Amino acid sequence: MKRSTTTRRLMFRAVLTTLIAFVAFAGVYAQSDASTESFTASDGAVIHYLVEGRGDPVVLLHGITGTAASNWGAAGIIDRLAEEFQVIAVDQRGHGKSDKPHDPASYGERMALDVVDLLDHLRLQQAHVVGYSMGGFITMKLIALAPDRLMSAVVGGAGWPSPELRDDEMFQALAVALEEGRGGGPLVEFLWPGEEPPTAEQVQAIGLAMVASNDPLALAAVVRGMSALDVSAELLRINKVPTLNIIGSDDPLKPNADALVDVMQEHRLHVIEGANHMNTLNSPEFHDTIRAFFIELCNCA
Repeated sequence: MKRSTTTRRLMFRAVLTTLIAFVAFAGVYAQSDASTESFTASDGAVIHYLVEGRGDPVVLLHGITGTAASNWGAAGIIDRLAEEFQVIAVDQRGHGKSDKPHDPASYGERMALDVVDLLDHLRLQQAHVVGYSMGGFITMKLIALAPDRLMSAVVGGAGWPSPELRDDEMFQALAVALEEGRGGGPLVEFLWPGEEPPTAEQVQAIGLAMVASNDPLALAAVVRGMSALDVSAELLRINKVPTLNIIGSDDPLKPNADALVDVMQEHRLHVIEGANHMNTLNSPEFHDTIRAFFIELCNCA
């Protein structure tokens, strides 16, 4: 049965609101007066981060085009976690106030190593790490590279980074669009949560808004470096880091999360029913599930 024009408009308005909640805060919060600190990573890049709260350290890694504040602050996660933990939210390289190199070799695995450098800078032997979307794939790489530095890992809106599960055609189209100044349209189409596909005008408008406060060439380099985040099945089978995987039932990246269930040791999957890639972070269930996981690990309920 065909939907009426009014119904389609209402659906689009709801979808657009969700998308804006995910990407448009980046421009607002990137320009905010939120106080950040910085350190120099081992390759010379300057990385900014903010710290809130006290307790066991929790490092937060945002998604592509986001920042510490836009990804985690706008969703209220920094404030809520800071009631019980020391929250360390990072502006990852290529984003926010951190350095933005244009060489793809400066990203990928290097983004995971930035977390190790940050822990060294803060003189922390271990921390919980929570990543969403791109940050979730970086967290997976960190599990493989430096498991001894992790108290636990939470992978949100992501899963197994592998060639078989990665949409290389979409990533190539996204990198080219960013390099040509056309915005993040291919990513908008890939993550679109509506039942009906977006129009070309919608893709263009949202894609340009997504990168408005970013360096498009740095983002293109981030995208081209994604393959360096791949993790082998062999490393997943011997994993000893307690890992919680949270994803929406309607997230197009859910197959990446499902693929870990039968391969990765010390892994549990939590699916938020009815949630998609854009609104999972804003679900109270997302924070509550993380908090319960941390409390279970420390037996401090």
